[in-house]
Amino acid sequence: MLPRALMTRITALLAALLFACAAGAQTDEYQEAQKLFRGGQHAQALERVDNFLKGNPKDARARFLKGLIFTEQNKNADAIRIFTGLTEDYPELPEPYNNLAVLYAQQGQYDKARSSLELSIRTHPSYATAHENLGDIYAKMASQAYDKALQLDKANTGAQTKLGLIKELFSSSGKGVKPTSGKTDTKAAATIVAAAKPVPAPVVAAAPAAPAKAAEPVAKAAEPAAKATPAGNASADVLIAVNGWAQAWSTNDVGGYLGYYATDFQTPRGEPRSDWEAARKARIAKPKKIDVKVELPKVVFNDANRVSVTFRQNYNSPNLKVSSMKTLVLVKSGERWLIQQELVGS
Repeated sequence: MLPRALMTRITALLAALLFACAAGAQTDEYQEAQKLFRGGQHAQALERVDNFLKGNPKDARARFLKGLIFTEQNKNADAIRIFTGLTEDYPELPEPYNNLAVLYAQQGQYDKARSSLELSIRTHPSYATAHENLGDIYAKMASQAYDKALQLDKANTGAQTKLGLIKELFSSSGKGVKPTSGKTDTKAAATIVAAAKPVPAPVVAAAPAAPAKAAEPVAKAAEPAAKATPAGNASADVLIAVNGWAQAWSTNDVGGYLGYYATDFQTPRGEPRSDWEAARKARIAKPKKIDVKVELPKVVFNDANRVSVTFRQNYNSPNLKVSSMKTLVLVKSGERWLIQQELVGS
């Protein structure tokens, strides 16, 4: 009979192997779903992705892929439900907002499409697709306004000329709704937080990207998170501010970084604001490379204009690597959320 200690190690090893096999099988299920989707076998892809989601219900990549499948199947209500859920769980990602905008645009809900694109851009200001789509939305809304003007005044030559220019622009370009679906560009990736995992490690998901489908002059869409309620939208705005603050820090943008602090910011040791700013400028400008990541943020509203965000901050520079908990207290100032207090270890 084997010794108890050895039996324990063997049992643990077998359990680890079984877990690894299960994880590998799940990964294969997701990859097979992607392959089927790219091959146009949408029903089979949906079956595979549903199997994967049974064991990974929070996986953003799989949920996003399911939204794309619904879009391809013209099940727009189901696709909107999926992408809306992703914006609620991952408000820091720009792609779900963009895909929602495409679906809204296809339904003629241009105000909703515009709002979704503005959220996408606020989350990721350099997201070129969303900027282009927003231009298309504005052009479509302008064409509707010019058309209405002509209904009221058929002799309005200015409106006729402008409407003609817009129609000519879209007819010559052949542009239409172009959701990023990853069919043609599997390297266009979106960084997605693996919420189902206890460790806040980001995973990279291939971004499904589909070509234009129609000549309707509106938007393109994207890939795989704020609630349809006012509270959900407010949470998204708060996280956009927090991520923007971290991004400014990461890019050594001292002015942008300091711009996220309220005029009544409570300096950590009660020092004069000018001394604190001088110290922050020196610290941010000195390292050639800084990487600041915000992970697992938790948003708690004290009231409509004051909120606390607790998260794990991972700071990396050539000379320092620190992971710590941090809480930012933000206040509403006009349309912006600004930092009023900063607490480390909270």
